[in-house]
Amino acid sequence: MQIGIGLPNAIQGIDRRGIVDWARRAEAAGFSTLGAIDRIAYLNYEPLIALAAAAAVTERIRLMTDILIAPLRANTALFAKQAATIDHLSGGRLVLGLGVGLRADDFEVSGVDFHTRGRAFEAQLAELARLWDGEGGVGPRPPGGRPRIVMGGGADVAFRRAAEHAEGWTMGGGPPDSFAEAMDRLRAAWAEAGREDEPRGVAMAYFCLGENAEEVARRNFGDYYAFLGEWSGAIADASANDADAVKELAAAYEAAGADEVIFVPGSPDPEQVDLLADAAGLGSRSSAGAA
Repeated sequence: MQIGIGLPNAIQGIDRRGIVDWARRAEAAGFSTLGAIDRIAYLNYEPLIALAAAAAVTERIRLMTDILIAPLRANTALFAKQAATIDHLSGGRLVLGLGVGLRADDFEVSGVDFHTRGRAFEAQLAELARLWDGEGGVGPRPPGGRPRIVMGGGADVAFRRAAEHAEGWTMGGGPPDSFAEAMDRLRAAWAEAGREDEPRGVAMAYFCLGENAEEVARRNFGDYYAFLGEWSGAIADASANDADAVKELAAAYEAAGADEVIFVPGSPDPEQVDLLADAAGLGSRSSAGAA
C-alpha cells in the first residue's frame, strides 16, 4: 500500500510554506501523492491552483484533488483546460478525485443550483471526456490522453459513476471497516459495468503530530468541519496524533484493501511532513518496495 500526504491548503494559517516547502519535503520523503481538498465558502487555497504550485517544484509525486467539487466548476471547458494544463505541466501526474459536494453554501456563493448538482455532474463527466479527446480544440492534450479520475461519494450512484468514468474510488474520511464495505460495493459496480481491470481504492485519514498535536487538530479540524456540528469534534478525535496511531491506521486501511491512504494534516507547519514520514516508517517502506 502506498502512503500519500495532503497539502494543508484548507488549514488556518496556510501560506506559501504550506504549499511550496511542503511539496518539496513530501517528494523528498518519498510520499506517493500530494492531496488537496476543496471548499469555496471558506478561507482555503483553491486546490487546482495549489496543486499547480506544487507541480512547479516537484518531479515525481502524484498530485490529487481529494476531492474537487466538480459541479462548482460550471464552465466545463475551462475546468477541462485547467486540469489538462496541470497534467501537462506535471508530466501526467494529476489525479482528479471528483464528487458532487455536500455544502449548500458553496453552491449559493457560486451561483450554482445545489439541488441539481448530481445531474449537472453526470453531464459534466461526459463533456470532460469529449473535451479531453479533442472536441472543441480545448488543449493542451494531457500526456495520457486525459487526467486519471477517481470518484468520491458514498451513494450507490457514486460507485456507478466510478465504474463508468474512473479508475477507482476515494473515501473522504471514515473508519477502515467502512472502507472495506465500500470496496465490496465498488467491485460489484465494476462487475456490473463489465470491467475486467481492478478498481483502485484510496482512503483518506487525518493526522496531526508533534507538540500540542491534539489541541492543534481540534482547533483546525473543528473549524473546517464546523458545519457538521458535534461531529467536527469526532473527526479531530479520530486523527492520528502519535506514531503508533499512524502505524495502526495505515495497517488497518491496508488490511481493508486500500491501495493508498492519504493522511490529511491538521497543521500547516511543513515539519509535519517529516514527522509523518518518520511515524509511517516511510524510509523503511520505500527500501522494502512497499511504498
